[in-house]
Amino acid sequence: MNKAMDHKQLATILQWYDMSGVDVIVADQPTDWFEISKRPPVPASIVRQTPNKTSRTATPAPPARAAKIAPKIARADHSLAAPKTELAVLEASKLSAKANTVEELRAALEQFDGCSLKNMAKNTCFADGNPRSSLMLIGEAPGRDEDLAGLPFVGRDGQLLDKMLQAAKLDRSTDVWLTNTVFWRPPGNRTPTQAETDICRPFLERQIELIKPQVIVALGGTSAKTLLRTKSGIMRLRGKWVELELNGQTYQLLPTLHPSHLFRTPAAKKLAWQDLLMIKEKLREKQN
Repeated sequence: MNKAMDHKQLATILQWYDMSGVDVIVADQPTDWFEISKRPPVPASIVRQTPNKTSRTATPAPPARAAKIAPKIARADHSLAAPKTELAVLEASKLSAKANTVEELRAALEQFDGCSLKNMAKNTCFADGNPRSSLMLIGEAPGRDEDLAGLPFVGRDGQLLDKMLQAAKLDRSTDVWLTNTVFWRPPGNRTPTQAETDICRPFLERQIELIKPQVIVALGGTSAKTLLRTKSGIMRLRGKWVELELNGQTYQLLPTLHPSHLFRTPAAKKLAWQDLLMIKEKLREKQN
């Protein structure tokens, strides 16, 4: 290791290992598993045999050739994971609570380094749309296109979402506020972990408090589960209005299908359209 490497660089590398699943330590010397796999199996005739009780004069079997023993693997200690997450949540709560405007919240999120996703992302994807709109859409996490642009829902899923909104006579730039449950792209577009959504939750909830939407739509299972703190699947949750309570304020929330699900299951577009009509009707009720 380069002696000039500072602690911050080392911490970044260790976080990258942790996010990549490298969470165990092996022996000091490397083991050539390919070489071991090429060795012929030990013949059954020289495997240690059970002594024959009927023949006490039998010649003992020769000892089997000692095979190279794989080093013992030291299991990673995850006991510090929970406290580490709790500290990050506490820091996120303190920073987000100080924000009195959407722009202040954006700046606070940019300063926050408690979520390891930020170390591998190119940009922070905070939100997009009209902060004074009555409708707030909350998705799962940024993808590749979103990570490059620093905006939510600009890739293929976002383009389909724009068409859905236009079909319901809603404009992305004026009628909607868009965000996600986490604000940095997970590696490989994987689903955010529970710890990652927990750490980002204070920023998301504060964002809801500042926007004060009349209607919230949870796009996809991850968003619905995060907001409602439930393990129920999206097909069980979708199409049903629920009340979301945050700091004494109640919001009307509707879980619906994520645009990515509609690409995988085109027949589900009918359900998504039904949900859009419910959203339009709810907005009409709120505005009258």
